[in-house]
Amino acid sequence: MSKRIAETLLACLLLWPLAGWTLDWDALKPEEQRVLAPFREQWAQIPEARQQRLREGAARWRQMTPEQRAALKARFRRWQSLDPEQRARIRERYERFRALPPEEQARIREGYRWFRNLPPERREALRERWRSMSPEQRRKVIEHRKQLHERWQRMSPQERDAARQRLRDRMRRSPER
Repeated sequence: MSKRIAETLLACLLLWPLAGWTLDWDALKPEEQRVLAPFREQWAQIPEARQQRLREGAARWRQMTPEQRAALKARFRRWQSLDPEQRARIRERYERFRALPPEEQARIREGYRWFRNLPPERREALRERWRSMSPEQRRKVIEHRKQLHERWQRMSPQERDAARQRLRDRMRRSPER
């Protein structure tokens, strides 16, 4: 019987980290408690994986400059102002993005950086142009863009440079595009 008890205790000790037990609030460092204070009341009910993500976020917060913290607070206020359906749509899009291959994620990020670097009036003009398109027109634009991307990937560096120059020349001739 004592061998069975010992085996049970050993199994409990080995499986303990997998059981999802959470870290006690008092075990947090004082600076972690300060940053995570809004979660104090429900801390014991938060799953271990989420507690760990919150602790990692608190560590990043402590490393931020005051400007970075202010920008993050503003983004959080915007997030909180969204209605539940908007948040759900954003979460769904994020999950679909995370399911994409890394190359596709990188391509999307690059497109986003390009868009963010445009002057505000150009960004708004592109948004308005997109909004005015029918779903079929949007689908065609997306398909065309994929084809261009595939063609770009097959180009040599010299061909890419020439294509960039042609695009710059075309943009100078008709900047409204």
